Amino acid sequence: MSGHAATGGTDPKRTALLALGALGVVYGDIGTSPLYAMRESFTGHAHQLTVDETNVLGILSLIFWSLIIIITIKYLAFVMKADNEGEGGILALTAIINPRGSNPSSRRWALVLIGLFGTALLYGDGMITPAISVLSAVEGLTVVNPDIERLVIPIAVGILIAIFAVQRRGTGSIGRVFGPIMVVWFVTMAVLGAIHLADHPGVFVALNPTYAVTFFTTNTFTGFLALGSVFLVVTGGEALYADMGHFGKRPIKLGWFSLVLPALLLNYFGQGAMLINEPTEIESPFFNMAPDWFQLPLVALATAATVIASQALISGAFSLTMQAVQLGYSPRVRIRHTSAAEMGQIYISAINWALMAACVTLVITFRSSTNLAAAYGVAVTMTMVITTLLFYVVARERLGWSKGRAMAACTGFLAIDLGFFGANIFKIHEGGWFPIVVGAVVFTVLTTWFRGRQIVADRIMRGRVPITTFVKSIHEHPVERVDGTAVYMFSATDLTPPSLMANLKHNNSLHEKIVLLSIRSETVPRLLPVQRLTSTEIGDGFWQVILHYGFMEDPDIPAALAASQQRAPHIDPEQVSYFLGRENLIVTNKPGMAKWREHLFAFLSRNATPASNYFRLPANQTVEIGIAVEL
Repeated sequence: MSGHAATGGTDPKRTALLALGALGVVYGDIGTSPLYAMRESFTGHAHQLTVDETNVLGILSLIFWSLIIIITIKYLAFVMKADNEGEGGILALTAIINPRGSNPSSRRWALVLIGLFGTALLYGDGMITPAISVLSAVEGLTVVNPDIERLVIPIAVGILIAIFAVQRRGTGSIGRVFGPIMVVWFVTMAVLGAIHLADHPGVFVALNPTYAVTFFTTNTFTGFLALGSVFLVVTGGEALYADMGHFGKRPIKLGWFSLVLPALLLNYFGQGAMLINEPTEIESPFFNMAPDWFQLPLVALATAATVIASQALISGAFSLTMQAVQLGYSPRVRIRHTSAAEMGQIYISAINWALMAACVTLVITFRSSTNLAAAYGVAVTMTMVITTLLFYVVARERLGWSKGRAMAACTGFLAIDLGFFGANIFKIHEGGWFPIVVGAVVFTVLTTWFRGRQIVADRIMRGRVPITTFVKSIHEHPVERVDGTAVYMFSATDLTPPSLMANLKHNNSLHEKIVLLSIRSETVPRLLPVQRLTSTEIGDGFWQVILHYGFMEDPDIPAALAASQQRAPHIDPEQVSYFLGRENLIVTNKPGMAKWREHLFAFLSRNATPASNYFRLPANQTVEIGIAVEL
């Protein structure tokens, strides 16, 4: 679904259905935070707080205002205005200020690099979220029966393996029940919270921000460290923005205000009311809210909710990877669509198994959701800081905001983001280093690939003959022409493809019809079919054809040519021969990149999905011609 199609227009029924679907995908992450956020706010690795009324009210005040300022105001009211043709997320935000096709200034290129680093950090988040969510749900079994604590790790690992094992089958049928399950989950949280609020309704005084101020003045530095755990209540904010394109703004806002926010607040304040009366319940406040007879069903429901939250993050990683490939920041990977109806449902094997290995390793290494919470937050806070910085640029340039308005909004958000980031820095030695390392590795891959492709393009373009000059030469000095149509793929529309030159050199002949095909990845998510193909006749049987794709689309060249036959009648996709150049990369001392990056780029290039597979070219109609390129 594109962002435009997903908005549901003004049809209330469609908007409601989209809001229901958004509950599982968009709010899965933030909706499972009550499992561990309150506990970690008091008993985090770097801090220990006394469970008394002053601290409980202070934490509740921080939770309430975090949800209001970060999610309701920053993301829903402001950042979601910065959509790229309906799509959201930090990579879509980066695409708006992407310098492709221009000669970017150093400042502009620095912004793109910052956006890429934020994107890279999301992969670390995508590894931790399933691990901490599933583990915290399964830990609820120890509330039911403390003797089965030794089974928590094996059960959590088993669930995670099962989640990743079913990815290749697609989530279409499972997805239909995501929304209803999450409705049950949010309603259950609200009811559990309301039951305990009846015992201590006075906790609502925490809506007054002065209780947050008192909390900091009472606990000083320990209170600041606790802020790193309070942040766990808003960790789904970035995912909410990234999934905007699947459902549209109105359904997401409807879901938030009508169910998600009220349920979260009732549950958090219910946990607070219970803790004021029974401070010893801090070991597992969420599950201890339930009566004994309901604890086992609650564990089952929590596990289902965390599986759904995990699914949302996994799907997000797939989508992020496809965007990176299309925008030229990642090597080509094999992308498989798992649904004929839903464009967004894709499966990327390499990403899937890498995430599974990381999640299982995290569970086995950290062994508890408390330990994992120490690793959680650093990457997400850094991403939120980056989102605010990029939003300022987009607000000024795309939304037309005055400098004063943009500065006022973004300075306020940045102050809060940096506060959360500062508190989370102290988690780095406890495990916060993990998502940073993952982010650094992914960032290195993204930038190395982008720079490497620039160098290869530069080397290939040097000394190339303009296509008009080549066609004129063929006209003046005719060569043998054989029946059929040859499609030569090359990125530069004004130059002669190296594979065409090599073929002519070796065979001293050309096909009767020559199609020079270029692929253009646009900085919009998707294009209409009528925008897909442009064709220009050069003369002497030569045509220049350009296929345009959005950065959320999966290129299928034969299908695109077949669908565009009215505008390109000279091409019969079933009768053409496709010619591709395959670079043989040679690491040298030439200026360009450090030698270790050249080796990394060569490795990535060798292991990337072949262009013929990526563009879905039929094997029996494809010819690859090797070209040596010195880096």
